[in-house]
Amino acid sequence: MKIAILSRNPKLYSTRRLVEAIQQRGHEAVILDHLRCDLVIEQGDPHILYKGERLTDIDAVIPRIGASVTFYGTAVVRQFEMMKVKSAVDSQAIVRSRDKLRSLQILSRAGLGMPKTAFTNYSKQTSELVKEVGGAPLVIKLLEGTQGLGVVLAETRKAAESVIEAFHNLKARIIVQEFIAEAGGADIRAFVVNGEVVGAMKRQGKEGEFRSNLHRGGKAELIKLSRQEKAAALLAAKSLGLNIAGVDMLQSKRGPLILEVNSSPGLEGIERATQKDIAAKIIEYVEGLAQKKPKKKIKE
Repeated sequence: MKIAILSRNPKLYSTRRLVEAIQQRGHEAVILDHLRCDLVIEQGDPHILYKGERLTDIDAVIPRIGASVTFYGTAVVRQFEMMKVKSAVDSQAIVRSRDKLRSLQILSRAGLGMPKTAFTNYSKQTSELVKEVGGAPLVIKLLEGTQGLGVVLAETRKAAESVIEAFHNLKARIIVQEFIAEAGGADIRAFVVNGEVVGAMKRQGKEGEFRSNLHRGGKAELIKLSRQEKAAALLAAKSLGLNIAGVDMLQSKRGPLILEVNSSPGLEGIERATQKDIAAKIIEYVEGLAQKKPKKKIKE
């Protein structure tokens, strides 16, 4: 097979590991910068030009689309799908997962636990909003934030109202979310591939930091998921239509609470914490894509 990795940086750990896994399993790996793909939309012959050359003979693609280029990146994935090239992650599933509000609504409809969350169209009723999620302390998140950026912990009601009003005045879209104190600044990342949890790690924020993201200095260690946590991770990925996903959740008194589902989860943290070859699991899944029948559309 000829497998293309849609990645803007061939030096990234995740990209390098996928290339290694592709080659180790006897396939040809190609790295394509999706922002340098030109899409030609034509009746009966949709195709892609890469650096002026027409792309041919690609059997499957593995999207590694950054959040800042979701619009164009998913258009490229969609074009490959129109060309009957198998994608490890469906273009619409990427779009679905990148919209934090939409994804939370879908997860809620699936019956999954999550921190109580509120969203508003720049409402002036900030005190009522704070009360709805259980009062302070609470978490305020930018809808477009990634890797822990754009996430604020408001310790008091007054601070919460001030931050919400400031974001609203800037016309920034935010969600206001219940703070889960018993999580202790830690969360769980379950890595799902093709309906199976292939690895899980617990990420602990550095001292004084409530965000556990590894990009923010957090540490990761191997964890064995409970049956309830594993079931929640699998249902979250399935609900969003993601065959590859990093499901982030908190441990709480009322069970696992889903925070977010990542459609391009990094491999470095999970492989080092679990000592598992997650990249090989992804390529095994990609190998079987050609034999799979088209899935039914996910309800929006």
